[in-house]
Amino acid sequence: MSHISIRGVHQTFQSGGQSIQALQAIDLEIPRGQFVCLLGPSGCGKSTLLNAVAGFHQPTSGTIFVEGSAITEPGPDRGMVFQEYALFPWMTVEQNIAFGLQVKKTPKPAIRTKVDELLGLLHLQDFRKRHPKDLSGGMRQRVAIARVLAIDSPILLMDEPFGALDALTRRTLQDELLRLWLELKKTILFVTHSIEEALYLADRTVVMTYRPGTIKRDLPIDLPRPRDVASPAFNALKKELSQLLMEEQDRHTRDEFRGAAVD
Repeated sequence: MSHISIRGVHQTFQSGGQSIQALQAIDLEIPRGQFVCLLGPSGCGKSTLLNAVAGFHQPTSGTIFVEGSAITEPGPDRGMVFQEYALFPWMTVEQNIAFGLQVKKTPKPAIRTKVDELLGLLHLQDFRKRHPKDLSGGMRQRVAIARVLAIDSPILLMDEPFGALDALTRRTLQDELLRLWLELKKTILFVTHSIEEALYLADRTVVMTYRPGTIKRDLPIDLPRPRDVASPAFNALKKELSQLLMEEQDRHTRDEFRGAAVD
């Protein structure tokens, strides 16, 4: 049984009196422990699909299952990490990490043990009493990841979590995420518009078309880890994915031009 099963998912929204089809006929099976990247141009429905898996909204049609159970709402089996850090500014680092455990009414000794473990795992020990405003963007994202890991969700859903970071911090956190994934054996569904990030992180990259979002290509990334971004094999895949995305960008540009001509 797949850990996540997405079957026949369509998503339509109403906007300004018009019906907008965001997703069309999405079928995707994700085994337990796999790292999957959703890759595509802006507006292709990557985040819409991720939010449906999170249970933030229901598909217009089709069903999403986690271990055979249909998703109808958010749940502790799925932890979400956003591009915006979504930390409580009035709480310290350790208080932010402990928040989900407190909501679950976890005993205080167990909370202290888990928070200490995660502070060590994400190299945050020296920042435990700091508030988010006193942290860099990279450190805030570490805290956001630690807060999700605290509730021990078997699935991590990540919506461009490193998109706002500088290149060096981004690569550092990519390596940290890979280390955590290998150690903790989570299933990860990760949204990105960066081809290099998808190739560096994923076991498998799912390329989506421009709206309506469909699956254009489901590409296994059979490269040894740690991955060498300068290798011929890496760059051959990068070229292949670039061509797929440029096809979608060109299609989008043509559609916009036709729409402008009709107007």
